[in-house]
Amino acid sequence: MKKHLTFLGAILVMAGSMVQAQEVNSSAAAYGSSSGEDVTIENGVDYVPEISLDARFGYEYRSSGKAAGFGGDGLLLNIDGKISKNFSYSFNHYLSGTNGEDSSVFDATNWLTLTYELGNFAITAGKDALAIGSFEYDAYDLDCYFDMNSMFYNSISCWQWGASASWTNNAETSTFAFQVANSPFSYAPKEDNLYAYNLAWYGAWDWYESIWSVNLMEYAPGEFVKMVALGNMFYVGNFSMMVDLMARGNDWSDSLDQDYTLAFQPAYNFGESVRLFGKLGVEHLSDDVEYDFWGEYPALEDKIAANEENPYVMPAYLVGGKEYVYYGAGVEYFPLKENKNIRLHAVWASNNYTNRHVFNVGLTWKFDVVNTIRNIARKAR
Repeated sequence: MKKHLTFLGAILVMAGSMVQAQEVNSSAAAYGSSSGEDVTIENGVDYVPEISLDARFGYEYRSSGKAAGFGGDGLLLNIDGKISKNFSYSFNHYLSGTNGEDSSVFDATNWLTLTYELGNFAITAGKDALAIGSFEYDAYDLDCYFDMNSMFYNSISCWQWGASASWTNNAETSTFAFQVANSPFSYAPKEDNLYAYNLAWYGAWDWYESIWSVNLMEYAPGEFVKMVALGNMFYVGNFSMMVDLMARGNDWSDSLDQDYTLAFQPAYNFGESVRLFGKLGVEHLSDDVEYDFWGEYPALEDKIAANEENPYVMPAYLVGGKEYVYYGAGVEYFPLKENKNIRLHAVWASNNYTNRHVFNVGLTWKFDVVNTIRNIARKAR
């Protein structure tokens, strides 16, 4: 905890110093000082990073044993900025808990990337999400309600070290990316020598967005999970519909029989303040697949026993012969007119495995560190 506070304090001091430099130099320039050049802006590039703290808090009630209580869902630090005209960086870090298998300072880091852009091309290196085609999978942590998501979403170790190269067309409607990274089955980075190879297409038009991918994820030396993932988002006025289909398997021809996820999420926006949404998903996992995204590989009887003892809304494991059907609904309210930095939510989720229900009511907020410091500096002048 002390390390997290020290780290956060250093970030705040750094942001304060850069903003103060920008404000002082901008003020000097306004009064005609010969030394009034803003050192934080060069060739139209603003080097003051965007820094925010995101948090979610809520009250949750589970019908299993009538468990209930208040609690936090996460406190995340975001830093995005530029080092030069062509180099940019992005950082997202949990200020509590861990998220990975690094056994290092990076355990709680979701992503930490450095990107070099030249024309339509970009090269990115660092820790990042595996490029998998799914809007459910691609959503930001604090925008997800986990009991309403698939078991694949909740089991895959998606944040991995690696590198990618991408190309975007001139109209910026399509980006194609190829990524090589540690496999999600690599539980000891720099040791397991297991990799994932991902080819993805990101499309964006007014009426439609896509995240499609073909993925090879090594679970044993020379043995791969083969996956095709087709994430689709359709827009008609204030209505949107997410349709995700992911097929996984030891062989391409058997993927739909072995392991798949199909999910639908309709949503309707009432102006800028209210969003109403639902979710319905179907997932199947046969007992004869040779991989386990949980990394535990229990026997079938152990899975059944764990499901019987499991007190939560989601099952502990999926078993062959029974499709997992998960569903839910929710509403989000944004009280601020100028931005969406505060969000209230109320959600319900259930499934056919446990037939239990979860209700969660909560609040998400985004604290813009740089703008806050900038406003304080202006008032102090």
